[in-house]
Order: sequence, then C-alpha cells, then structure tokens
Amino acid sequence: MNETLLSGPSFGPASGGAPRQLIVFLHGRGADGDDLIGLAPIFAKEFPDALFLSPHAPQSCDDVPFGLQWFSRVDWVPENIAAGVRGAAPAIDAFLDHHLAAHGLDDSNLALFGFSQGCMMALHVGLRRRAAPAAILGFSGRLAAAESLAEEITARPPVLLVHGDADVVVPYESLGAAEQALKELAVPVEAVTRPGMGHSLDDDGVRRAIALLGQVFAAS
Repeated sequence: MNETLLSGPSFGPASGGAPRQLIVFLHGRGADGDDLIGLAPIFAKEFPDALFLSPHAPQSCDDVPFGLQWFSRVDWVPENIAAGVRGAAPAIDAFLDHHLAAHGLDDSNLALFGFSQGCMMALHVGLRRRAAPAAILGFSGRLAAAESLAEEITARPPVLLVHGDADVVVPYESLGAAEQALKELAVPVEAVTRPGMGHSLDDDGVRRAIALLGQVFAAS
C-alpha cells in the first residue's frame, strides 16, 4: 500500500477559528478533488466552523486520458467493484484519521459526502469505521461489497442517498438495493429519487444534505 497521504484542496473554516467539524468530499471517477470543493462555500453558510477537504483519488483513470479514479473500472462486475473499494479504503481511512487527529476531532465531528465512485467509497469506509461518523451523504452511487457488509459493519451513521431515475452511468436501481440492504442492517437511511435527473447532483439533494448535517451536528 502506498503510504503517501492523500492530498487535495481545502476550504474554511469560514469563521476563521479552529475546526469544529470535518466535512470530506469524495469525488467521482474521471474528476479530482477540485470537482466537489466548490460546494464548500454553500455548506459553509450553515457550518462556518467546518473544515472542508476534498482529496484527489490516487489513480489515473485507466481508460480515459484525464481525471482520477479510486479504483479501476475494467471488468466492471460486482466482485471487482468489491475488490476495488477494499483496495482504496485504507488510504481514505488514513486521510481521515490524520486530519481528525490534527484538529483534535473524532468521528462524531466527521461527515462523508461522496458522488458516484466517491459515494461507493464513502459508504464502504463510513460503515466500517471504528466509530460512526456523524453522517454519510451519497449521491448517484451504489453499495459495493454489500454481500459482506453484515459481517464487517462496525458503524451505523445516518445515511442520505440521492439518485436520479434517469441515471445511465450508475443504474437507478442501485438506490433501492442500497436502501434495502442498509435497512436490513438497522442503518438509518433516507433514499431520495430525483425525477428526470441523470448522473449528477442537484440543489434539492444539496439542501437535503445540509438539513441532515444540521441535525447530526446539532446533536453532537
């Protein structure tokens, strides 16, 4: 495993003080950390004491001449997706552990926001942390390695899943499958369908994410 810590853009805290929350964006395949950090100023209006981090995935895309990936899309079958998230998870865990410790925070102050392949990583990592994050916010993704989750789950944070029913990249059916699997394991989950939306995220989804974070951070 590459021991080099992931890096990427950051934003905040907008208040200028020490961070009280850590919100980490995990981008989709073919993008990089710059893709989602643009959401940080929107979230910072509600969470001025949050530090926002958006690490770059460690691999170059293996079938397109630009962007990064958390794991390969070659032979895109469930067992290879499961192997991919398992291979990428340690680097994300190390990144989270490092930044939480650096700012004197713990997982109750942590939220994971993932899009597409980043959603897969947020779910995989967040449900297997030693302590539960405050929330997992997943957009246009899927629950990878679902068949082993019952044996591996160590954390049950609130989960928001948002998916467009016109998604042709990650099938919309992934939303219902993830919702059912999480409910069976007593994970509090809200699954939201966005009519007509493709492989994307929208203002409604962002508003729902902000609302959930407002609830969980107020309770921490």
